[in-house]
Amino acid sequence: MRRRLNIALIGAGRIGQVHAATIANRVVTARLCGVYDPVLSAAKSMADRLGISKVAPSADAIFQDDVVDAVLICTPTDTHAPLIIAAAKAGKHIFCEKPVALDLATTDAAIAAAKLAGVHFQIGFNRRWDSNYARVRAAIAGGEIGSLRTLHITSRDSGPPPISYIKTSGGIFLDMTIHDWDMFRFLSGSEIEQVYVQGGVMVDAAIGTAGDIDTHITLVRFESGTLGVVENCRQAGYGYDQRVEAFGSLGAIQTENNRPNSAVISTVDGVRHALPHHFFMTRYTDAYACEIEGFVDSVIQGKPVAVGGDDGRRALAVGLAAKLSYTEQRPVRVSEVG
Repeated sequence: MRRRLNIALIGAGRIGQVHAATIANRVVTARLCGVYDPVLSAAKSMADRLGISKVAPSADAIFQDDVVDAVLICTPTDTHAPLIIAAAKAGKHIFCEKPVALDLATTDAAIAAAKLAGVHFQIGFNRRWDSNYARVRAAIAGGEIGSLRTLHITSRDSGPPPISYIKTSGGIFLDMTIHDWDMFRFLSGSEIEQVYVQGGVMVDAAIGTAGDIDTHITLVRFESGTLGVVENCRQAGYGYDQRVEAFGSLGAIQTENNRPNSAVISTVDGVRHALPHHFFMTRYTDAYACEIEGFVDSVIQGKPVAVGGDDGRRALAVGLAAKLSYTEQRPVRVSEVG
């Protein structure tokens, strides 16, 4: 494999733009060699802005291009699995945004296709690459805070996504909390055994009409015996709220919100600092760069990816258990959904 990976992007929407800019401006070991989006104008605009040499007429054209070593799949969730399978059959390495699919059978088919083809397959759980969370993981894994007793994740968006997105995304447990299911596994080093959800519609009645909820608190029990709590809401008026606390037998570790600057203004009227970042794209800029660099490094050096298809499957299974828990208003073991 050459020392510079040729990557084609499939999907020029919001997250696709983040990854494209990251590769163009920050990842020296990779090159964007093509882009495809069903909205041709979006693909052309990205190509012109970032100097991408080819705008492909279809995803198949990307897969058939011998110049392409790997693909970044940044399309709507219901297209992920078919694209993964097609890319694997074409021998392309794959980075795909979460989740792989909205059900386990389809997810398993995609994972199996990548394994059969022998290609690298990484899932876009970018928060694993955040320096704050990496420090929490190190404190837990290294025994700094003793044996882990409780783990608390707070994750609140600055505002809800469009209703059109909610209708197709799989809902809050699969499009939003799926990051937190993965963070629970990553931080604790243990699998999630059981979930118990309490939630409701507190932000926008239209979200309920679309068949989803916008706020929940979920109690988690890990196989290790550790207890966890995740709190999600689709709207926090003060910004993108991302915090973690781990409590152990010897102490605790907390992370606070990242802000655009660390300046503190002190006057007779009070002490002020900047609000948290307003959106995930600015909060996790460095994490997005690190995860793409990690993927490229894995492919070039022929080593396993840090976050693979099985990680995506396990997070999905927890999300499906959470949906069942909310629907039936009872604790649900993850093993009940597979």
